[in-house]
Amino acid sequence: MAGQGTPATALLTKRKVAHTTHPYDVSPDAPNYGALVAAALGVPPERVFKSLVAEVDGALTVAVVPVTGELDLKALAAAVGGKRSAMADRAAAERATGYVRGGISPLGQRRRLPTVLDSSALDHPTVYVSAGRRGLQVELAPADLLTLTDAQVAPLSTR
Repeated sequence: MAGQGTPATALLTKRKVAHTTHPYDVSPDAPNYGALVAAALGVPPERVFKSLVAEVDGALTVAVVPVTGELDLKALAAAVGGKRSAMADRAAAERATGYVRGGISPLGQRRRLPTVLDSSALDHPTVYVSAGRRGLQVELAPADLLTLTDAQVAPLSTR
C-alpha cells in the first residue's frame, strides 16, 4: 500500500484536525468484521464506528454507528425528518461517496451527504472511523467528526 493518503486524511490535514491513522489487516468479507477490526487495533469495539449509507425518502444519508450494533433504520429516518429508510444500493453508495464498501469514510466524500452520528460516540474521548480505504482507520475526537461532517447526533444503534 503506497502511502496512506485518502480524501478523508487529506481533509483532516487541510483542516489541521488532530488525528491518528491506524492500519490493520482484516478481510472485508470476514464475518464480524467490525469486532475483528477493533481487536486488530487493540481498542474496545464500542469506540470503532462503521459508516453505512442508507436511502431516506429517496435521499442518500450516512449513518455512523458502532460496530457493536445494528443500524436502526426507523431511528435514522426520524433523525433526518424522513418517513422511510432502507440500506442504499452498494453501487450508488460507492458512486456518491467515492469509496468502496468496507472503506467508506464519513469524511472527504465525493458528494457530501447528510450524516447522522450515533449518540454513543460522545461517550468517548476519541472514536475510530474508516480513513477512506480498507485496512485504514482514523482516530479523532467525536466533536471534530461532527464539525467536519456537519452531522446530527441521534441514537441510531440497536445493541
